[in-house]
Amino acid sequence: MERTQSASNGDASEYGGKVEVLSPEDLSELLAAGTKEVHEKAENTQFVKDFLRGQIRKELFKLGAVALYYTYTAMEEEIERNKEHPYFAPLYFPQELHRHEALGRDLEYFYGPSWQSDISCSPATQLYVDRIHQIGEEDPVLLVAHAYTRYMGDLSGGQVLKKVAQRALKLPPTGEGLEFYQFEAVHSPKAFKQLYRSRMNELEVDVETKKKIVAEAVKAFQFNMEVFNELDEIGKSIQEEVLDAGMPVHGAGGDISKCPYYATKTAARGGTEYACQVAMAVLRHPTGQVLFAAWVAVLAGLAAWYLM
Repeated sequence: MERTQSASNGDASEYGGKVEVLSPEDLSELLAAGTKEVHEKAENTQFVKDFLRGQIRKELFKLGAVALYYTYTAMEEEIERNKEHPYFAPLYFPQELHRHEALGRDLEYFYGPSWQSDISCSPATQLYVDRIHQIGEEDPVLLVAHAYTRYMGDLSGGQVLKKVAQRALKLPPTGEGLEFYQFEAVHSPKAFKQLYRSRMNELEVDVETKKKIVAEAVKAFQFNMEVFNELDEIGKSIQEEVLDAGMPVHGAGGDISKCPYYATKTAARGGTEYACQVAMAVLRHPTGQVLFAAWVAVLAGLAAWYLM
């Protein structure tokens, strides 16, 4: 079978080979077929469906970026640890693919200079992170599954999500807050994905190992779905008005706090600071302004009646 001549890792953005002829036994084909069902399930989670409709809210988008930051940090730590492993070295493209630094810049945009002390890893994300570290130490060939699931998705559907988020959240056209989606060293996503799949297919792994990689990719999708479902549940606990109005964060539209649990915790303490923050957030919302004006008018009428 004729295969494309792979470019060196240092020049991965350019892919100028012959048309690749794939076999059903190729790892890339096995992964595509083996993850088709779970991939469709992930795309049909409520969080993803709302996102694609442009109904993503800034607080949940930020928390999604936090989850991605911890996930990519773990994955890229293990990739660095195993970059010379024969089953992963051909897929080592740090300049083209690594995302954790870009995610750090996005989080600084949303949370401000103290972002690292203002975020934390959620329970669902922690399970995902723990699994990545486990296989990085015990069975590095399975990193192929996680790299395939994340990076190939980012180069495909991720570009659609970037445009949706930019419009829905009214983010700057210059790209602030969306650096995660910008692969500046990849000049042609289509060509790069072809190169990446070719490198995967050239890995000298046996049939059983290929099955293990496919099974791990299914797990990776399931971990992602758990994160999506967790975000969806968090969204149900946040007041819509507070989310939509927002409080200023780092010079751009933000929201009442950096953590969705903060509002509930502070309200339980009966804090006046929380009440003031909610009031300020509501007043920034057009509906809140109308209601406030109506309330003032009612009070003025009552005062006039009382003084007559």
